[in-house]
Amino acid sequence: MLRSAVVRPARLTTAAALHWRYPALETAIPCRGAVRMGYSTVPTPERCYADFCLVPVGTANVSVAEEVAEVQKLLKDSGLAYTMHSAGTTVEGSWDEVMRVIGQAHSVVHQKGVLRVQTSMRVGTRTDKKQTAQDKVKRVEDLLAKGEK
Repeated sequence: MLRSAVVRPARLTTAAALHWRYPALETAIPCRGAVRMGYSTVPTPERCYADFCLVPVGTANVSVAEEVAEVQKLLKDSGLAYTMHSAGTTVEGSWDEVMRVIGQAHSVVHQKGVLRVQTSMRVGTRTDKKQTAQDKVKRVEDLLAKGEK
């Protein structure tokens, strides 16, 4: 049914309006006279890459090289594709594997006695094709090389 051919009711709760607009997400669930969305069955993306920077907080040492080395050992052992750079690490794999290994990185650093760990990350996903971080870099390098000729 085309939504443009249907007139939206004038007064809807926010959840009901979302369900009206995006019915494929999941059916609305009545909740104490209101309607709330049930998102528990929405899947995570199949693959992702995450660029993350893990920072031990409150240590006596200004260097984080030892903690970074432990995280790199964990990443190597995980079997996931990863690339360390000067401001963090990019890791690639299934959504669940990537998020799990970043969580494990926190645990590894905590096991070294660090009481607080802060991580910032950027996560990317694609559904139209498989593309690795190296593919993205190569694409730009190819464009640069083409322009230099």
